[in-house]
Amino acid sequence: MKLISWNVNGLRACLKKGFVDYCLQEGADVYCLQETKMEEGQADFDLPGYHRYWNSADKKGYSGTAVFTKTEPLSVTCDFGEDLHRHEGRVITAEYPDFYLVCCYTPNAQDGLKRIDYRMQWEDDFRAYLMELDKVKPVVLCGDLNVAHQEIDLKNPGPNRGNAGFSDQEREKMTVLLSSGFADTFRTLHPDVTGVYSWWSYRFNARKNNAGWRIDYFIVSQRLLDKVTDASIRTEVEGSDHCPVALELAL
Repeated sequence: MKLISWNVNGLRACLKKGFVDYCLQEGADVYCLQETKMEEGQADFDLPGYHRYWNSADKKGYSGTAVFTKTEPLSVTCDFGEDLHRHEGRVITAEYPDFYLVCCYTPNAQDGLKRIDYRMQWEDDFRAYLMELDKVKPVVLCGDLNVAHQEIDLKNPGPNRGNAGFSDQEREKMTVLLSSGFADTFRTLHPDVTGVYSWWSYRFNARKNNAGWRIDYFIVSQRLLDKVTDASIRTEVEGSDHCPVALELAL
């Protein structure tokens, strides 16, 4: 089973940059999208054979997630937890026979860490949600989690220390998540690989210079690790400031 996660940074814009061609070429069983910035029906595109599920933010043109899947899930739910987490379209959970798939677009802490307090509450509440799911069946979490966990996960760790996405607080929350029965699939399979990123700023020719960050993940319950056959990052795929990340499972 091949799963793809991609922050498309506006699906309507990405559709004009080869989104459908990429999906048809990749041939994944599931596509999980973040930052769709749209509601269902706002774009017409032909991707036959996939069930489509959407979670849009209350605010127009902001945030949003989607899951396109060849196999119809047993159930699909949007959002989680308290009301404060239910207005930005950030989570879709699809239940399959062998696992829960959670597509997530984690809130950005913003410049000057203006939203760090909410981010910390999100991290705690979301981890509790994942752990509750994990009691029932294994979890596959994917998406733009808006944190580079280790120095190896971004080009310029020194100057970015303390910035949104590389603050000590955010990195520690990722450590706590991974110590709660979960594993970062890419780093598990490629513990020492450097220079492989999933997001590049649009400024300063960052992508051309590969001055990137690895902030898009597939994280799985530890007991699923023996089913992981590949975890990779499609750095060659354009169409967004993020590139797709991939996971292959032998189920």
